Amino acid sequence: MFEKQIKIPSPEEIINERPIPESLAKIKRERDKLAIDVITGKSDKFLVIIGPCSAHEPAPVLEYVRRLGKLNEKVQDKLVLIPRIYTAKPRSRGVGYMGMFSQPDPKHKEDTLRGIRTIRAMLLGAIEESGLSAADEMLYPENYAYVEDLLTYVTIGARSSENQLHRLVASGIELPVGIKNPMSGSLPVLLNSVYAAQNAQVFKYHNWQVRTGGNPFAHAVLRGRVDNYGNDIPNYHYETVMQIFKGYQKSEGELQNPAIIIDASHSNSGKRHRQQLRIVEEVLQNRNRDADFAKIVKGVMVESFLVEGSQEHDIVFGKSITDPCIGWEDTERLILEIAEKV
Repeated sequence: MFEKQIKIPSPEEIINERPIPESLAKIKRERDKLAIDVITGKSDKFLVIIGPCSAHEPAPVLEYVRRLGKLNEKVQDKLVLIPRIYTAKPRSRGVGYMGMFSQPDPKHKEDTLRGIRTIRAMLLGAIEESGLSAADEMLYPENYAYVEDLLTYVTIGARSSENQLHRLVASGIELPVGIKNPMSGSLPVLLNSVYAAQNAQVFKYHNWQVRTGGNPFAHAVLRGRVDNYGNDIPNYHYETVMQIFKGYQKSEGELQNPAIIIDASHSNSGKRHRQQLRIVEEVLQNRNRDADFAKIVKGVMVESFLVEGSQEHDIVFGKSITDPCIGWEDTERLILEIAEKV
């Protein structure tokens, strides 16, 4: 049984309520090009997708991106900083806090319509206050249309990368879409997902039969895997990256724009947030030691917020209520070190 609670307006109606001003749209187009040029190899800058595990409240997120915007002025000649503003939270067991999209206030019950409006206001505020457009995870493909005009980078998570609809919708997105390896860690499945997203597709989407042109900017993200006993197994090391590199080569041109982003969190770090610093350091060392590694590894993902760690309830301003994150001091130091070493 489905109990109807709130009728949700269409994406067009929501966007018309709060459209992006041309001044901010111009910034976003410029940021899109920077990110695309990294994925296609036209630019040798390095992507750093960084921010809280989940955006549970606008105020600390906006404070975070303001700081990131100021830091960007120091590193923009080397890096493309993209704030991670993830508004839907996947849950391994299907229960718990699901993210701002469905629960805009973690202290109160679900309110999807308010969540959508809150997210649009937050993403617009992020661009206006920092000059940076954001990354978000496309956990629910149907919801992407509500924010598609505000993002520069889209992620498909490990639990979704084998899902057909996620692959199909990714094929119509004209932005870099990072597809994570599945929880099993299967590299062939990962490359099949990238292939599906890069090719033209026909399917039903928002009450229409649609045809996409394929997304040449879809690429691989390595986030570690989980074995049959629940153990986290990292896959950011040189050997795994080279397997993906060879997989791109063996495709004989069927896979465009070979690219890998290393997710320094999740099963790569075992959710031990400070390990992200060491993992990024190893990635940078491998880039500097091996030309093929440097050619294909285009960036990193890092979970970071204003205050280090995590909390069960939203008490400390700027501290994650989901997975633990590094704090701002480590974040600033890490970004400056990345800029120095790339």
